[in-house]
Amino acid sequence: MKLNIALLAGDGIGPEVIDQAVKVSDAVAAKFGHEINWKPALTGAAAIDAVGEPYPDETHEICKSSDAVLFGAIGHPRFDNDPSAKVRPEQGLLKMRKALGLFANVRPTFTFPSLLDKSPLKKERIEGTDLVFLRELTGGIYFGEKGRREEGETAFDNCVYTRAEVQRLAKKGFELAMTRGKKLCCVDKANVLETSRLWRETVQAMEKDYPEVEVSYEFVDAVAMRLVQWPNSYDVLITENLFGDILTDEASVISGSMGLMPSASLGSDIGLFEPIHGSYPQATGLNIANPMATVLSAAMMFENFGLLDEGKTIRAVVNKALNEGMVTEDLADGGKAYGTKEVGDWLASHI
Repeated sequence: MKLNIALLAGDGIGPEVIDQAVKVSDAVAAKFGHEINWKPALTGAAAIDAVGEPYPDETHEICKSSDAVLFGAIGHPRFDNDPSAKVRPEQGLLKMRKALGLFANVRPTFTFPSLLDKSPLKKERIEGTDLVFLRELTGGIYFGEKGRREEGETAFDNCVYTRAEVQRLAKKGFELAMTRGKKLCCVDKANVLETSRLWRETVQAMEKDYPEVEVSYEFVDAVAMRLVQWPNSYDVLITENLFGDILTDEASVISGSMGLMPSASLGSDIGLFEPIHGSYPQATGLNIANPMATVLSAAMMFENFGLLDEGKTIRAVVNKALNEGMVTEDLADGGKAYGTKEVGDWLASHI
């Protein structure tokens, strides 16, 4: 298979971890007889510095004409620390999701047997955890009308959803549940929010089309609690944009490190694959960032193309590295720590 992949390294540690995912992807492609044409493009603070926009038209054209997007990270402290900034790196990410129609963020959370003791949660609570969040990405409060009134003394952010937006996300959730444990949890705040009541009634109306799926409905605050109490009670969870943003970061610590968790953002035509961690500017250029989440995002990319053996090969070599202690400092736990590049080279060579 010949694959055209847009390569958006972004900011901070993004370029460093992306480089390792490219090494591993090229090794897998060589092993299985595929050809990858990487198409680099600017986004985030790097794009603002170069052309004044966080998601330039040229980048969009490259993404739109590619089979998938492999993405690093976005964000820079000089924007974080300036509330008055009119142009921000994160605006590029939101614009990209909207422009490419990436409405479903898929975030798996799973544990690694060799790392159970590194989680802040007790081993007996997290062992066997294997859940997936589907977060709606292009609606809700992040995209609603926002502004100031009363001379800037009052601020507002509107949360708006249409039934169609809920249906397309829920459909993916039901379909994913059918391939897994056939359990689906709709996360909302229907006791307070009208948008949540729309979510709940829409999903309830879809239950009849998936009679094999056991559906539950839970308030977001209850799920936030249960995620740290009994995470392995969940299978597939669907939720709106803001709730999903918060809950998926909470769930990421179950594995022991945000540096291990991949994600995908899917639409009708193209998928974007990225680690869930941020740009980690403090580590930029130090060769200490954990590249495994980005590498596992590449595994999800191959699997999305139907190349399951390729994805399985990447997952296997990551597990081998973890078992053998070929890890960066966040997982070294007092033992020998290896650099970002060294881990990437090891993974590629063992493929």
